[in-house]
Amino acid sequence: MRRRNRGGDDKAEVNMTPMLDIVFILLIFFIVTATFLQEEGIDMRPPPPPPEDQPQSENPVILVQIDENNNVFVNQDRTGVDRVFAAVSRIRAEQPGSAVLIQPDDESHHGITVGIWDQMKVNGVPVSIQREDEA
Repeated sequence: MRRRNRGGDDKAEVNMTPMLDIVFILLIFFIVTATFLQEEGIDMRPPPPPPEDQPQSENPVILVQIDENNNVFVNQDRTGVDRVFAAVSRIRAEQPGSAVLIQPDDESHHGITVGIWDQMKVNGVPVSIQREDEA
């Protein structure tokens, strides 16, 4: 049996235009739907020291300490996490210009520190954070 050879090679061509259209549509979709947010974090750098000629403020600092067992102390008095703002408010009633210094232990939960920070910021209390090894 003899096979018959046809005159021309039939080459299958793939039209790439629809696929490129889909790729560009997906690219535009992802660019438009992408969110470009700059989330603000907590600045852990201590403030610069005051100039030498400026007198030190007479208002004492309210020290909030968090130990490795997540116990919270306000000026060496143990208190609950939910009662920190009440204790700070009581002290600020006697000393109106005082600020809060949060001193967390390295092993304490960060959520407690952030929760106390948020309570102070929402209520307009000046607050800063200092690690124990920086003290």
